[in-house]
Amino acid sequence: MFRSVILAAARSPRIARLVETAPISRDVVRRFVAGTATADALRCTRELVDAGLLVTLDYLGEDTLTPEQAVATRDEYVRLLGALRDAGLAANAEVSVKLSALGQKFDEDMAAEHARTICTAAAAAGTTVTLDMEDHTTTDSTLEILAKLRQDFPATGAVLQAYLRRTEADCRELATEGSRVRLCKGAYQEPESVAYQSRLDVDKSYIRCLNILVSGKGYPMLATHDPRLIAIGEDRAKWFHRASDEFEFQMLYGVRPDEQRRLASDGYSMRVYVPYGTQWYGYLMRRLAERPANLAFFARAVTSKK
Repeated sequence: MFRSVILAAARSPRIARLVETAPISRDVVRRFVAGTATADALRCTRELVDAGLLVTLDYLGEDTLTPEQAVATRDEYVRLLGALRDAGLAANAEVSVKLSALGQKFDEDMAAEHARTICTAAAAAGTTVTLDMEDHTTTDSTLEILAKLRQDFPATGAVLQAYLRRTEADCRELATEGSRVRLCKGAYQEPESVAYQSRLDVDKSYIRCLNILVSGKGYPMLATHDPRLIAIGEDRAKWFHRASDEFEFQMLYGVRPDEQRRLASDGYSMRVYVPYGTQWYGYLMRRLAERPANLAFFARAVTSKK
């Protein structure tokens, strides 16, 4: 019920306007979003890299409705990648791209071409791209575009969501030599016909998918904040003799930062997912839906007099 309410609010323009214009939102946004501009993304990346962490940057803009918006998103990623190169950060920072931000929902071919341009810029900068996954209606399209991009950019990363019933099969397909796969739980409201609904079933699916990826030949990227799943990931990595550079953990910016640093200090590759940009509302609401503890932080910010 809680998750459904939050995700419904994420789709409400009226609630979005209220939250975006409320002064109390600033503290919440500051915790989970690096800022609005390229310079903010670079500053945050530098801070995290200096702390021994890896980074993936997401320019928020999935509500793309026009070709012009898609081009603006593409161009921002190209600028960002050039800035990462010039700042000497590209070795430790990649980018995450939502194809919907490039126009996937109204022109798949255009989105694929924009993604190719971004991958070209990433290769020139000395880093790579991961294609974020969104609601289940875009899964086939995203994986098809991924396969085409990997012909020229084999390091392009995939994202699979454990709450989808199809994901075990997708993991088997993608657990191949050199294949970078981020495994997360999923953050969209999906029907029971395509997705597990209970937390227990999602966790069980995550573990089954984790086992497939860690025992395979690819490069697993375990995206979770759940202490139990992190412990299982550590255990499976040892069981399958994975060296620290043969897989990584991933967490969201602002969520469990002490645990992020703990994993890095223990010798694991720990990558932080850092969003930036003005379109932060939908992203923030999904973070609240994913993890109820985040709502407590939001409530404290709302009641604060600062």
